[in-house]
Amino acid sequence: MTNPLQRKITTGFFLQAGISFGVAVIATGAAVVNLPVGPWPRAFLALSLLYVVTATFTLAKCVRDHQESTEVVSRVDQARIDKLLTEHDPFASTH
Repeated sequence: MTNPLQRKITTGFFLQAGISFGVAVIATGAAVVNLPVGPWPRAFLALSLLYVVTATFTLAKCVRDHQESTEVVSRVDQARIDKLLTEHDPFASTH
């Protein structure tokens, strides 16, 4: 039986993604705070930013869960195929 490849996220990629997300949220938050508008439009934009951030996390979790579920199914299918191949004897008599 073959072992599936384990994907490892490098530290550099993880840091780059985290820093990029932080810069994006801070820059957008600073833009909302510094807009020359009243408190109600500013509050609406801040709430919209919060909604986008939570929706982004939800979408990322759904994509990850879908990927993990397909990996489990493919591993089970691969295990079944491996079992069938090990049990099959091409030289056995069919009589």
